[in-house]
Amino acid sequence: MPAQKPEVHAKAVEARCVRLNVKAADVASLAPAIEGRSLSRRDNEVLIEVKAAAVNPSDVKAATGLMAYAVFPRTPGRDYAGVVVDGPAGTVGREVFGSSGDLGIRRDGTHATLLVVEAEAVVEKPKAISWEEAAGIGVPFVTAMEGFRRAGIPKAGDIVLILGVNGKVGQAATQIATWQGARVIGVVRKHEAYEGHANAEIEVIDASSTDVAASVRELTDGKGAATVFNTVGDPYFEAAHKSLAIRGRQILIAAINPIVQFNILEFYRGQHTYAGVDTLALSSIATGEVLRELAPGFASGHLKPFSINPAAVHPLEDAKRAYLTVADSTRDRVILRPI
Repeated sequence: MPAQKPEVHAKAVEARCVRLNVKAADVASLAPAIEGRSLSRRDNEVLIEVKAAAVNPSDVKAATGLMAYAVFPRTPGRDYAGVVVDGPAGTVGREVFGSSGDLGIRRDGTHATLLVVEAEAVVEKPKAISWEEAAGIGVPFVTAMEGFRRAGIPKAGDIVLILGVNGKVGQAATQIATWQGARVIGVVRKHEAYEGHANAEIEVIDASSTDVAASVRELTDGKGAATVFNTVGDPYFEAAHKSLAIRGRQILIAAINPIVQFNILEFYRGQHTYAGVDTLALSSIATGEVLRELAPGFASGHLKPFSINPAAVHPLEDAKRAYLTVADSTRDRVILRPI
């Protein structure tokens, strides 16, 4: 017999939600509306009062048709933090946070006053972290951790090269790698210091004035990096390739131009491994598993949420400005505060 679907909970509630009713032709044409939506949960789900929800670049890309599988109409939003107000026994009142690859893309998401999500997907919010900070953890830290899960969690003494170290995923990867005792070398595109938290000193290479691969070889006595986390893609692909140690791994999460030249001979003689990561393929439950692996780091203080600029926190009614700010490549973590 086929497995029975969990029954829908009888109680329905009204939520205020950002709605994207049609695909926008471009970012300037985005027209989010605030609408009332009736929500109900199944027996295996929780109803969350959303205290804060992040706006990610993927939210904006999906709104403008860059993700063919994004459905319309829908409520955007992948990351959230809030309080469980209805759910299975023992869940009500829990302060939780989470993220997802399907929320806000293939199903209604977090840019709303209320959210329904699987009970297995939510993670306990550390008490010392604010709602806005918790909401800002999601996609960057999940992307970084999933990359390391795929390529191998760094070990004490490993050399990890992070290309785009001052981006949010780059900062998250730096925190995770140094938490594990690895030595991190970061690459930036102009002369600047590392901006984020770390558990050890970060060596920084300015790609605008230095040959990245040559600098990595010099800093590592010719050995190269055990892991290269390439958060940028093709602009750094060749430098990443030439920076790898024997049996080194390169993690790829982005591309501007998807086609690159690839030296097969150097690849197999170097015994290299490439790991591609797409967190949009992770369900809410799978994403929750990744965040639970990170939770001890936040509890111990080895991992820290991104600082939130008060000017980057917006009400739901200001969603369009929030989306445009993210589209403009701000380094701030942009947050919607629904209530």
